Amino acid sequence: AEPCGHPHKCVRPCSACVHLASTNRTMSLNREHENIPQAASWLLLGVAGGLGLDLCAKELLQTYSLVQFVMLRSIIAISIMLAIAPRFGGLKSLRTREAGWHAIRSVLAIGAMFGFFYGLARMPLVNALTLGYTAPLIVTALSAIFLGDEVGWRRWTGVVIGFVGVLVMLRPGRGELSFAAIAVLIAAFCYACQAITARRLGGTESTLSLSFYVVVGPLAVSCAFFDSGSWLAPDLQGWILIVGAATCSVVAWVGFINGYRAVSPAILAPLEYSALVAGAIAGFMIWDEVPDRWVVIGAMIIISSGIFVVYRGEARKAEA
Repeated sequence: AEPCGHPHKCVRPCSACVHLASTNRTMSLNREHENIPQAASWLLLGVAGGLGLDLCAKELLQTYSLVQFVMLRSIIAISIMLAIAPRFGGLKSLRTREAGWHAIRSVLAIGAMFGFFYGLARMPLVNALTLGYTAPLIVTALSAIFLGDEVGWRRWTGVVIGFVGVLVMLRPGRGELSFAAIAVLIAAFCYACQAITARRLGGTESTLSLSFYVVVGPLAVSCAFFDSGSWLAPDLQGWILIVGAATCSVVAWVGFINGYRAVSPAILAPLEYSALVAGAIAGFMIWDEVPDRWVVIGAMIIISSGIFVVYRGEARKAEA
């Protein structure tokens, strides 16, 4: 399946989507032909791009409204995708017979983009990133329910343990389960649903169309709720951050696709979680954010579970 085009990153597929996209690799590609260092370099480029987007977004959302940010971000993202369309089959690759499915994906993109950025503006960066990384676990569960995928007891155990990590982080009943955290979890669920729909569309739809139409929904909603009275004209720094967010999205998109296209997710997935370490460092240096021990413990549980689920998925394919 093609990657869905991550709505949280606009044109960056999330780890869950890329894990599903990896199943479309040519079966004849074997380990001795894999260029692991090159693939790892691409993936780390994708991680850097995604983290760059998150940093730009968090800084922008301290000054500009969520609606204004999403609107400007979506316009620039669409402009970039149209500019690079010739490298992905041209505008003709946007033609589709699956308008209904793209509409569903656009609705999911609305929940994903607004949910994640709402939470990101109101909670520490590393907390938002960690909760966002529950998406691969949700994809595993949904693929068993809606796609009939065989998910063994080991992966189900990994999924359950991963969500125990979420409970450790949020500690319901102790005031940590905020609406911002719930919004990020809703966003993760929407990302996962998009990954499932990508499985449905991957055989007929182009990478460009799967990435392009998910940006249309958030743009439409942001325009519908746009209030000229709350518009704040970006200054030079604001425009630099907005354009930087758009550029980072494209960098992330290219990096993740090229990385996972060549090498097994079981090898590369652990590198994705380097974003959490870098995010914790950036959050401390820029916003003086210090994660408490429960966040660290919960993050370790979620990371371990996510890596295990990906590894077991690849092991089952190898056994088959």
